[in-house]
Amino acid sequence: MGFPSCYSWCLSWKGIVCIFSLPFIFSGFTLKKSKEHLISGEVKPQLTQNRFNWSHLTPFELKNRSVGLQAESRAESTPYFTLGGHKFRIFGGSIHYFRVPREYWRDRLLKLKACGFNTVTTYVPWNLHEPQRGAFDFSENLDLEAFVLMAAEIGLWVILRPGPYICSEIDLGGLPSWLLQDSNVRLRTTDQGFVEAVDKYFDHLIARVVPLQYHQGGPIIAVQVENEYGSFDKDKYYMPYIQQALLKRGIVELLLTSDAKTEVLKGYIKGVLAAINIEKFQNDAFEPLYNIQKNKPILVMEYWVGWFDKWGDEHNVKDAQDIENTVSEFIKFEISFNVYMFHGGTNFGFINGATNFGKHKSITTSYDYDAVLTEAGDYTEKYFKLRKLFGSVLALPLPHLPELTPKAVYPSMRPSFYLPLWDVLQYLNEPVISDKPINMENLPINSGNGQSYGFILYETVICSGGELHADVQDTAQVFLNETSIGILDDADHQYLNIPKVRGCQRLRILVENQGRVNFSWKIQDQRKGLTGSVTINNTPLEGYTIYSLEMKMSFFERLRSATWRPFRSSYLGPAFYICTLRAGSSPKDTFLRLLDWNNGFVFINGRNLGRYWYIGPQETLYLPGTWLHPGDNEIILFEKRKSGSYIQTSINPSFKIVS
Repeated sequence: MGFPSCYSWCLSWKGIVCIFSLPFIFSGFTLKKSKEHLISGEVKPQLTQNRFNWSHLTPFELKNRSVGLQAESRAESTPYFTLGGHKFRIFGGSIHYFRVPREYWRDRLLKLKACGFNTVTTYVPWNLHEPQRGAFDFSENLDLEAFVLMAAEIGLWVILRPGPYICSEIDLGGLPSWLLQDSNVRLRTTDQGFVEAVDKYFDHLIARVVPLQYHQGGPIIAVQVENEYGSFDKDKYYMPYIQQALLKRGIVELLLTSDAKTEVLKGYIKGVLAAINIEKFQNDAFEPLYNIQKNKPILVMEYWVGWFDKWGDEHNVKDAQDIENTVSEFIKFEISFNVYMFHGGTNFGFINGATNFGKHKSITTSYDYDAVLTEAGDYTEKYFKLRKLFGSVLALPLPHLPELTPKAVYPSMRPSFYLPLWDVLQYLNEPVISDKPINMENLPINSGNGQSYGFILYETVICSGGELHADVQDTAQVFLNETSIGILDDADHQYLNIPKVRGCQRLRILVENQGRVNFSWKIQDQRKGLTGSVTINNTPLEGYTIYSLEMKMSFFERLRSATWRPFRSSYLGPAFYICTLRAGSSPKDTFLRLLDWNNGFVFINGRNLGRYWYIGPQETLYLPGTWLHPGDNEIILFEKRKSGSYIQTSINPSFKIVS
């Protein structure tokens, strides 16, 4: 996003913020009316001259940890939170550690603190932390404990949202795909198969979380029980089960639930603080909270300052003035809140989720979210408005603004070599031989855990043409030998006419998992690949060779020994393309532009940057400078349909207008 000229001037002077026109905001309030008047709109705040002074309420200043975050209520006073016995209000912002390169965690957290926030919230993605049953990963970019401790070091409290389901526009809402192997397991219920898996995961996860709690000297002041269960509401015993699962493993901090206003009554647990998710300030939005907990303070767990993008839809943008006005209302009415997202980051690799409200739509690689910080961590108009607002109500000056992460434009890159997919099959792991198609999750690979992400190729032999039908999730390219003959998907193209063939030919079906639905009951039915029989003229085809294309780092290491072909710009069909990005001696962030390419993925030094797709709205891929080496860097594209010519770079992201 471009800044007005005054922002550019401001950023050239560290620690100086431009003066913007802003409605006068009172520095402190004591409400003498109850929440009934907030709901009715009759409230009239009584002003005080006190500013918020939280200098003694930071993780390293607050030494006495006997009393954690609590809800208090006294006569003639609006209910409020206390921390360590001191009156406290949550000014929170969401940053997901798994969507931000670890090397940039500190930068993003410092910018959160410099804006005036006192709390960071984050989800914990089960699917990334336990990619295979019993095999846990909390290393490198998934080092939850390091992220939480870094927040404490910077002076931020933490609200943890450990799931097991998190939504978050991530694949399957953060649930691991291996849960789908048994079609009888009912996700997000007390079904034995599901809660047994949750218990084993929580045994490992919560043991890591317990030492990070407030009462043990850590920064975690609250923990959320599951996520938005009111929108699901399939099992009345489920939420109490998750609550007890947290308690018996040692969680002692304040527990809360989080739901949209129309689902609050379905998702809350008696005795647990109910929080609300809203798009804008409306008096009646808080009525459900008042109905179930009139003597507790209001917490907006998700105030949506932007929204996520889907491929083929418009880029979402929200007005900065509206955001400022709403946060001003929160402050005026003594409401604690969490901005979702403060910094969205990126759906690197294959982790993006999807929606399906009649049609499957994949979430874009960028999770910019039109958030307070951009995908690359740059300041926005929203940032400066909120910083000025918070500065007007806080007793102490805000920290200096951290410098922007430098960007660079690199020379355009033209691929030097390419490999058709058919040449690559020999470098994959051994294929699976089966009489019938097998969906991704049930492939007998990865120690019995199946395939989570990427592509899957089915090969069989046909000796006649006719009407081909297949149950495909999500989209498939169909080939006779190496010639493309059409597309199959789960919506508009479920049938394809196979032309008359001479002799017997090899039928190939390349299926892409474009992201599992992350919201709604449809999470139950998110198996990918071919999910049923394949027929020609209603006759089932048998005898398949099935290749898994997960495109892990080890796969690209094997490709180095392949015999690549000299690049040609007119190749049609799925293929890999290799080129070199020359980053110089000091690599910097950049954005890749693939203007005349069609649809595929980009890998930089073996790391998956994510999906590009000509349909937009996202037109660039964020490339963190910290993932570049000084000098030459290997870029490999997997292009599904047709080769482009050049890859360009830019210092700014780009979003197209989708008609």
